[in-house]
Amino acid sequence: MTNSLGDIQKSKAIIIFGANPAVNHPVGFQHFLKAKERNNSQLIVIDPRFTKTAAKADIFAQIRPGTDIPFMYGMLNIIFQNGWDDKEYIDARVFGMDKIREEAKKWTPEVVADVTGVPAEKLIQITTLYSKNRPGTLIWAMGLTQHSIGTSNTRMAPILQLALGNMGKAGGGTNILRGHDNVQGATDMGCLADSLPGYYGLAAGSWKYFAKQWGVEYDYLVSQFKDASWMEKNGFSLARWWAGVQNVKSDEKIENAGTPLKALVVMGNGITSVAQQAKIKEGLDNLDLLVLADPFVNEAAILTDKKDNVFILPAATQFETSGLVVATNRSAQWRYKVVEPLYESKADQDIMFELAKRLGFYEQYTKGMLMQETKDGKLEMIPNKKEFVWPEDATNEIARIIKTIGLTGWTAERVKKHTDNWHMFDEVTGAGMGPMKGEYYGLPWPCWTKTHGGSPNLYDTSITVAEGGMGFRNNFGLEKDGVNLLAEKGSFPKGSKIETGYPEITKENIEKVLGITLTEAEKAACGANWKVDNSGILVQKCLEAGVCPYGNAKARAIVWNFPDHIPMHREPLHSPRTDLAQKYPAYPDKANHFRVMTKYISVQSAQDYAKDFPINMVTGRLVTMNGAGIENRASKYIAALTPEMFCDIHPDLALKHGIRNGGMMWVHSPEGTKIKVKAKYSYTVLPDMVFMPFHFAGYFQGTDRTGNFPAGTKPYASGESVNTVTNYGYDIITQIPETKGGLCRVEKA
Repeated sequence: MTNSLGDIQKSKAIIIFGANPAVNHPVGFQHFLKAKERNNSQLIVIDPRFTKTAAKADIFAQIRPGTDIPFMYGMLNIIFQNGWDDKEYIDARVFGMDKIREEAKKWTPEVVADVTGVPAEKLIQITTLYSKNRPGTLIWAMGLTQHSIGTSNTRMAPILQLALGNMGKAGGGTNILRGHDNVQGATDMGCLADSLPGYYGLAAGSWKYFAKQWGVEYDYLVSQFKDASWMEKNGFSLARWWAGVQNVKSDEKIENAGTPLKALVVMGNGITSVAQQAKIKEGLDNLDLLVLADPFVNEAAILTDKKDNVFILPAATQFETSGLVVATNRSAQWRYKVVEPLYESKADQDIMFELAKRLGFYEQYTKGMLMQETKDGKLEMIPNKKEFVWPEDATNEIARIIKTIGLTGWTAERVKKHTDNWHMFDEVTGAGMGPMKGEYYGLPWPCWTKTHGGSPNLYDTSITVAEGGMGFRNNFGLEKDGVNLLAEKGSFPKGSKIETGYPEITKENIEKVLGITLTEAEKAACGANWKVDNSGILVQKCLEAGVCPYGNAKARAIVWNFPDHIPMHREPLHSPRTDLAQKYPAYPDKANHFRVMTKYISVQSAQDYAKDFPINMVTGRLVTMNGAGIENRASKYIAALTPEMFCDIHPDLALKHGIRNGGMMWVHSPEGTKIKVKAKYSYTVLPDMVFMPFHFAGYFQGTDRTGNFPAGTKPYASGESVNTVTNYGYDIITQIPETKGGLCRVEKA
């Protein structure tokens, strides 16, 4: 999220792709409604179904799943033709927009209408309204990401904003709605298979930096791997861990040094919320060891037929723990413990500490919390400190280490002070008042120093770096094919000493770039670059010069290290339009994609899916549930609101198959799997579409498995998991499942 929920109130137009905040983010949705009331903001919703958010929209377009890129190119086609693009902004701050212009010419309103199902007149109406009401903000969520082209979708949306000059503006930006508290924080902390904490890459230099910060030898870290080369390779992703398990049947080659996965530890992850439940069950069944740590029984234990070496650990809830969490807008909040953990439950960190002790690396695991930086750029053990204090010392360790996204200012003391004084911050801007003046609520990152106030809107050049301003990050070199990649002259953060673009700051270039001279002591103390500089001198010198440490470059519309250099439409692997699948084919199959060969074109071209599975299948959340629904369905009163799994089906489609409202129906997928659910007549979906929520579990392909719950733990509501029938398909870069672009067929049960 480049801006914030409060900042949406400054928007004159709000366009939402694949998100339903009225249901999924009901507290945050108040800012959308206030924007309409206070700012006469125009609300535009693009979604395959008529949602509660769409009910509040000024314009709603019912798009075919998986066709967001054609829709946005159609908007750009109209924008460029009418001269509504911000040419000055593009020339100064964007690389590669000429290639986008070329592609956009192909996507006339008539072509877009054929591909997306949205009439040409409505596309023109939406584009006109959005272009003429600036600043406009663009919102998305999982409806845009969970596709085999999800990465291209999430590149296309910022390109649209760049064309209109909406990036780096209050009321503008791209605001990606996170589904859970601390999803942003989990991502920032490296809970992904392709990065270290803080998005440090899997390179030797990064590992050496962390070894130093953790107070361990680099060779010790190397010894934990088969060899050093494996430290720089992606691991298995959450979506496809099961592919690496011994004895799981698959024709997809695994790259894991010939060693299968034998054990799985799950902490706070509803495994039934992941696609391909039949394969997940197969993975669970073939593990040697399964450990599930959750406040409620994780339904992986119910799904598997495994009888031995399955351990359910009672984990403490958020009310029984304390610490820092990160909101969707990159701001930190302190969560205070309400009660001590009940009965035998333990907090997550205590479970991990006990595991580390038994595996023999507890001292190395916790040593970083007893260390501090010195003014001369070195690290030392904190004098006379023998024991760490949780979670304060962990928070301070994070602040000390994670410089890439600017967490230096996130000390436990500062974050607590913000949470304790939340009433002193403006709802819209986040700006502090009284004693909190000069800081933004939660110190949204980057928060460069222990006195910096945070950065409310990313890429805003209208304010100084000290106030949270910055250009676009320089991360891909200085030029490409002879074209300058740095921002042009005149495009710079307010008050900057440098009035052109400039590279990221290193020890080697700082004197030349900033026009300063470091003392010999400063040179000796500095790290190689601002991301690994324990002394903080490089960042401090930058702030004094009004310069952002990461440079000032152009945003790139062309990503030359991705399969598609610019976003290209590719039909879902299971497309209802066979003709378009041939015209806009999927990617070639990809070897060693998070250690698993992943299929694209071979799946898409295997058969005419539209013939046997002609119905679009859309999944999503319910306002009464949260994620996998483990805790919600264990609540008697919440479960009473949505007591059973259901399928929203248009009456015309239902009657065609003899399915009555409230009657049971089967949903079949191209994977050969099926689920039995209750039919619910609804005009929110088109006659060629069904919608199902993903919060249920306990049944599997018509079989009741709730008898597997330990005594007294069975939830009040159970049902089939829609992810039993979500189709095969994974993003070409991130491997996120394609749950929003699948097909099915239905029949009366």
